[in-house]
Amino acid sequence: MAQSDFLTYKGRPLVRSKDTIYYGSSAEKYVIMLQILSKKKVGDEEIADKVSVQLLSTDDTLPPAERISKKTEKNGLYNALDIGAIWLERSLKNQ
Repeated sequence: MAQSDFLTYKGRPLVRSKDTIYYGSSAEKYVIMLQILSKKKVGDEEIADKVSVQLLSTDDTLPPAERISKKTEKNGLYNALDIGAIWLERSLKNQ
């Protein structure tokens, strides 16, 4: 699958596996991991309610706990993705 086949947000790929979404490219130094912790029903749809956001180093030589640079919880997927995009952009500029 070519990178252009991925859904993107602000020019970076979004990859989802069940309730986990990765934002960014694994070829770069950092990615964002969004984990949907809870959902709520709105009409006939289930939407993300609480979402964990983590800025992760893509350096696989580091132990998993040391790969987490920042983390927070947000209400709603948009708020989580918004803060994640800001963190990712700042971290990649400061490499």
